[in-house]
Amino acid sequence: MNPFYLVAGLVILAGAIVDILWTTLWVDGGSGPISGHLTTVVWRGLRIVTRDHNRTLSLAGPIILTVTLAMWIGLIWLGWTLIFASHPHALVSTRTGAVADWSGRFYYVAYTMFTDGNGDYTPLGDVWEIASAFTTASGMAFVTLGVSYVLTVLGAVSDKRSFASTVIGLGGRSEALVRTGWTGEDFQGLELTVESLASELSLLAEQHKSYPILHYYHSEDGEQASAVAVPILDEALMLFRYGIPDEQSLDPAIIANGRSSARSYLETLDESFIEPEAAVPRSPDLGRLREDDIPTVSDEEFAESLAELTDRRRRLLAVVEADAWEWPPLEE
Repeated sequence: MNPFYLVAGLVILAGAIVDILWTTLWVDGGSGPISGHLTTVVWRGLRIVTRDHNRTLSLAGPIILTVTLAMWIGLIWLGWTLIFASHPHALVSTRTGAVADWSGRFYYVAYTMFTDGNGDYTPLGDVWEIASAFTTASGMAFVTLGVSYVLTVLGAVSDKRSFASTVIGLGGRSEALVRTGWTGEDFQGLELTVESLASELSLLAEQHKSYPILHYYHSEDGEQASAVAVPILDEALMLFRYGIPDEQSLDPAIIANGRSSARSYLETLDESFIEPEAAVPRSPDLGRLREDDIPTVSDEEFAESLAELTDRRRRLLAVVEADAWEWPPLEE
C-alpha cells in the first residue's frame, strides 16, 4: 500500500466533487474554488492573446465551458487512478494475470467511469470492487450533471442576449433610450417596457449569480452584449430619476424597481469578477434631451445628483470595460 497515492487521490477526487457541486448546485456559491480560478486565468489570457478582438473573444465562453468540463473529468479520472495505484494488486489483467501498470490503471478508470467495463482488467478483493462501483457512479453522475449545467448555461446565454437586444433596440445610449419614449408630453408608453426590462434584468442577475461563467460569454456584436445594455438602462433610469422633473418622468416605483434590479446585477458581478474603476465615466448629456424639447432639470442640479452616484457609475464603467467594451457603450 502506498499511502501517498491514496491520500493524493482522495484529495483530488474530493476537490473535484466539491468544485462540481459548488458550481452547479449551490445557487449562492458562484464558481467553485478551482473552476473560478481557472475561468479567470483563461479569460485574462484570451484577452491578452486576442487583444480584445470581439469576434475572437466571442469564443471565450465556449472555450471556458469546455475547459471547465474537461478539468472536472480529468480531476476525477486522475483521483481514481491514484487511488487504484495505491495498492500494487488492486487491478490485474484478465488475460495474463499480470498486475496493471500505470497505463492499465488509467485505462481501467476511464472505461469504468463511462461504462460498466470491458473485462480487460478486474479488481482484486471486495474493497477494490466497491471502489470500482463508486468510480462508475461518480463518472456517470458528474458527467450527467455537467451536461445539464451546459444546457442551462446556454439557455441563460440566450436570455441575456435577448435582454440586451431589447434594451439597445430602444437606444444605443441612455439619452437615446429616453428620447425614444418621449411622446411629446410624457413617457407613459415606456412604463410597461421598463417594467418588463427590470424583471428580465432581475432574472439575469440571478442567472449570473448561479452561473458565473455567463460573464465570459462575450458577444461579437455590442447590440447583444448585456455588459453594454445594463449601463445603458441604468443610466437612462438615472436620467428619469434625476434629470427630468417628476411631473414628466416615469412612475417613481417603476424607476426604483429598475434601479434595484441593476444594483443586484452589479452586486453579483462585484462578488465574482469586477472591482470598481478608478475613473468616473462621462455623464449623460441633457442637451441631447433638450433637442427633443424634453424638460430637464438644470445642469448644475443634475451634476450635484451625479456626484452622489459616483461609486455606482464607476461600477457600471467596470462592467463595460471588463467585457472589453468602451464607455459610452454605443455611439449614436
